[in-house]
Amino acid sequence: MVGDKARGEMNAFQRNESKETLFTFISAGDDPPKGDFPLQKKSPKLCGSNYPLSIAFIVVNEFCERFSYYGMRAVLTLYFLSFFHWDENLSTAVYHAFSALCYFTPVIGAIMADSWLGKYKTIIYLSIVYVVGHLIKSVGAIPSLGNQAVHVVLSMVGLFLIALGTGGIKPCVSAFGGDQFEEEHTSERSKFFSIFYLSINAGSLISTFVTPVLRGDVKCFGEDCYALAFGVPAALMVLALVVFIAGSGLYRKTPPQGNVLLEVCKCIGFALKNRLKNRSPEIPKRDHWLDWASEKYSKQLIGEVKMVTRVLFLFIPLPMFWALFDQQGSRWTLQATKMNADFGIYVLQPDQMQFLNPLLILVFIPIFDFGLYPLINMCKLNFTPIRKMATGMILAGLAFGLAAIIEVKINETDMPRLVPKESLIRVLNLAKNPVQVAIQDKDLFQQPVESFQNPAEYSKLILNGEQQSLHFTLQHQGLTLAFNYTMKEKSVYSLIVFEAEGSLSSRLITDLEAKPENGLAAVRFINALSQDVNLTINSKSFIAVQKNYSASEYSLLERDIYNDGKCITETGEFPLELGLLDFGASYTVVITNISGGAVETWKSEDIKANNVHMAWQLPQYLLISAGEVMFSITGLAFSYSQSPASMKSVLQAGWLLTVAVGNTFVLIVAEAAPMAQWAEFVLFTVLLFAVCIIFSIMGYFYVSVDPEDLEEKEEKRETSSRGNMIGLVTQKTKL
Repeated sequence: MVGDKARGEMNAFQRNESKETLFTFISAGDDPPKGDFPLQKKSPKLCGSNYPLSIAFIVVNEFCERFSYYGMRAVLTLYFLSFFHWDENLSTAVYHAFSALCYFTPVIGAIMADSWLGKYKTIIYLSIVYVVGHLIKSVGAIPSLGNQAVHVVLSMVGLFLIALGTGGIKPCVSAFGGDQFEEEHTSERSKFFSIFYLSINAGSLISTFVTPVLRGDVKCFGEDCYALAFGVPAALMVLALVVFIAGSGLYRKTPPQGNVLLEVCKCIGFALKNRLKNRSPEIPKRDHWLDWASEKYSKQLIGEVKMVTRVLFLFIPLPMFWALFDQQGSRWTLQATKMNADFGIYVLQPDQMQFLNPLLILVFIPIFDFGLYPLINMCKLNFTPIRKMATGMILAGLAFGLAAIIEVKINETDMPRLVPKESLIRVLNLAKNPVQVAIQDKDLFQQPVESFQNPAEYSKLILNGEQQSLHFTLQHQGLTLAFNYTMKEKSVYSLIVFEAEGSLSSRLITDLEAKPENGLAAVRFINALSQDVNLTINSKSFIAVQKNYSASEYSLLERDIYNDGKCITETGEFPLELGLLDFGASYTVVITNISGGAVETWKSEDIKANNVHMAWQLPQYLLISAGEVMFSITGLAFSYSQSPASMKSVLQAGWLLTVAVGNTFVLIVAEAAPMAQWAEFVLFTVLLFAVCIIFSIMGYFYVSVDPEDLEEKEEKRETSSRGNMIGLVTQKTKL
């Protein structure tokens, strides 16, 4: 959302700027293209207005494409986590690798459009690549199609094609829309970009809310329906391509005019190469290192590149902001899976929280534009663009500080992290009387365990190796019984004590070592009856449990109230009520008796439910969205105001590359320096604050310029030097 929204938002702050100069890549040293070539036909108008009919196809295309991209990306992290069963760090790293690629590829698309194919053909060809990527991605999410290796390969190929497609058309579609207007219709062009921006946000807002519902609330192949969650965005991208092609006969199409970005890179490369060749102290120094390109490139181009490099130098600290911002779809979504999502009338999916960002952006822009900034100006505070951007960084850092605090609270309900030579144990007393439990050479369970007592926290058991055989002693009604069990390190156990055939017995069973993923609830059953039972929890979950205190495996269920179950025994079928199985909790349900035509059960909570509500993420979304408005919009408007018109495309490329570099930094941290999640949030907070200080210092020494004034001075200087040159030649002739 960052690059698209930022471009659109920036337009609202630059009403006096010709909008195509913000997006169109043009040839070096030329003025921005004004309108189209004389032979271009005029497009039919909408309802007698000055709006070309062709822009309707472009706006609908953009809405569908943004729905497609953001809808697919919204569920991507949970897809890696749940479908591939990758850990959180790998899921985060691949997510940000994909995001980074999406912001590297716009440079490729711009070069293709301006140096080879033109915007129209580039959009068509790369949209086809985009559609193919979506289709491959959707097919890769079908569980029955091959093994996991096949799914991973298909998904990675699909994501690569999607990144190439969405990034490649990013710099083309908006500029192509601007090309549809005639030169005299500048106000209509400005309003078009506002509508274009609204279509971007409408697509992202709707898709980030809808696709998580398709993933979580719709079940296919017996699990979350990722194939549908990816298939619907794929269908929207197909629709986007069809709509765009449908308007083909109405478009004004400009031929390629050369790419200024390539010219700038060549100019910089030649200057560096020439400077290295002429390192001799005998060679006179030049005022600026770019002046070493004067042997090949015009003074106008060199002067414009100097202006751009000043702004690009300010871009160096900016990737850290995007490193934090884009974690809404990864780390913040993973945090939401460990929270309580029940809002009373609606239960949110963890990946749905991302819809808050586009919603808040739409709310904050008019508030800041017509409320906050005018109020600051009335107070006569010098709130410069650099200060606005630094404030945006501070807000983003504070958002991650809040995320760290919430993560600490979430961890309070987590299972303890196990280390080598360590395991956990608790006792479930299913006998009729209290039982005293003792373990050889261990100082645990000082008090007797009451009958059907809700177990306390797990007790830590230190072993002398990877596994150890321990001697257990049970005292019950004056009798002492002994058992030996082998315990393994990094394992969690429950010791079940029960009465069988008039004597005391026990059984050691393995428990879950961590909370169920994605906010699911886990439940298992212990059958205390003398006959086997078959249990039906809902229409899809069937569990068979053998008699005499046998235990079933854990079943993962959506958070819900389960009072419509059935228990089938040799003597008949009986209703089974489990009550609420809450987010992230683990339960043991003991079937104790059948009486009065109903099953009697006892439910124990093995792992506590998620008790931090998802609404506590709202403040961090408020802060980071406000930070985006102050940082992204202001940053683009400021940097564009500091560059000549012909170089705005270079700054657009530089801005998008800061997003790519920021995402790259996140994947490096996730893979190279894994740490506790709260500690990682603190790390990013500290890094952004440090970068903010550096950026503020750089901004303090930055002197704002007017590119038009610099161009006029450069022209005067060049004219003056030409006059001197003529005088010298004349004088030589006289001699």
